[in-house]
Amino acid sequence: MFADYFQLVLTDEASESSLETAWTDQALSDRIAVVGETCGVRTEVNVDVDVEVHVGAQSPAPETRSFDHVVEAGLEVPSGRLVVMGCTDYLPDAARTDVPAGWVRIRVQKHNLARAIEADIDSDESEETMERIRIDVWPAAYAPARVLKQWVG
Repeated sequence: MFADYFQLVLTDEASESSLETAWTDQALSDRIAVVGETCGVRTEVNVDVDVEVHVGAQSPAPETRSFDHVVEAGLEVPSGRLVVMGCTDYLPDAARTDVPAGWVRIRVQKHNLARAIEADIDSDESEETMERIRIDVWPAAYAPARVLKQWVG
């Protein structure tokens, strides 16, 4: 997925929320920003990144040892259709996945960050240097964003 402007977007299919003012210093450090029914995920590179989305019925056990950075946030998805896209992708053509309608928890787990940064614009040319992002989604009551493992790079 193309992480243009160093970000990916997860949003409810019908959302009109915008991330324009969401990228505060704290959100940049946490690598996640949430406004309304839209969530931005900050990437370390401005090229393609490998993204996996897993939807489950409950919270998977947190696993921080295999990842460089892990953060969670609550997101409302009233339509039950979560769009996952680069911030400049064309919304009608973007990937979608069914999730439980209502509030969900999103856990973003990122790895291979140092190698991706070192390779910079060439990071997407090799599996050894590509930034990898696993996103877990499950139904949960709203809770604010929290970092489970901070990567400082």
